[in-house]
Formats: sequence, structure tokens, C-alpha cells
Amino acid sequence: MYKMVTVVTGLFALFIGWVIYMADTQQSMVFFDWVEEIPYGDKLGHFFLFGFLTLGVNIGWKMRGFTLGNLKIPYGSVGIVTIVVVEECSQYFIPSRTLDMTDIIADFIGIAVFSFIAYAIEEYISKRRGLDQHGPESATQRL
Repeated sequence: MYKMVTVVTGLFALFIGWVIYMADTQQSMVFFDWVEEIPYGDKLGHFFLFGFLTLGVNIGWKMRGFTLGNLKIPYGSVGIVTIVVVEECSQYFIPSRTLDMTDIIADFIGIAVFSFIAYAIEEYISKRRGLDQHGPESATQRL
């Protein structure tokens, strides 16, 4: 399962890279027209694109991370935050783009929300593994 998630996430990252390239070079895409028609479509796009990317990376990397105080921080989330900050700041140097702090905020909120979703999924997977290892009898006893 983890390999499949990693492959799908890699393809999704390539898609995001293509979208960024198209925006940086002022090329037209049907996605841009579609996003413009939705209220707050740009911000929702940032939220979901980088949120889903975070989810895939964290699940694919099995929620590996480090602890900061009582908080476990996944490496995937840190990596996506880094990519987002570099990409958004690069827009300052591209005449056709605009550095927009609300885009970064939407990215960060998406990363945070989908990091928590990844924790919940990983917790569910861990519990299912524990139930499967103890057999159906012990699974019903636990309920």
C-alpha cells in the first residue's frame, strides 16, 4: 500500500510542478479558468493541492518524523512547508506572478489539516494491524 501511495503522490507532485510552470510562464490552462469561476478558488486550490500532497507524502513515508516537545512533526510536512515557502517567495522574482501571503496561509492551513488527517489514517492502520495480528477472537474481545 505504501508504495502505491508513494507513486500516486509522486505523480501528483509532478502535476503540481506542471501547474506552477504553466503559471510562471503565463500559459493558459483549463484549470486556471475553472479556479477563477469558484469563489476563493485560488485559496481553496492552495489548501487542497498542498494538503493532499502533504497527506500522500506523510502516509507514503509512514509518518516518520521528529518530536518537538510533545508534538510529533512529520518530515513530509516539513518538506512540503519548505517547498511552499521557496515556491511562493520565488514569485517575487517572476514579473508575471504575485507574492501573496494569503496563498502561503492557505498552503499552511492545508498542510496542517492534512497532517492531522494523515495521523488519523496512520493510527487507524496501526490499530488494524494490531487487530489482524491477534486474530479475530481477540479482535472481538477488544470490542
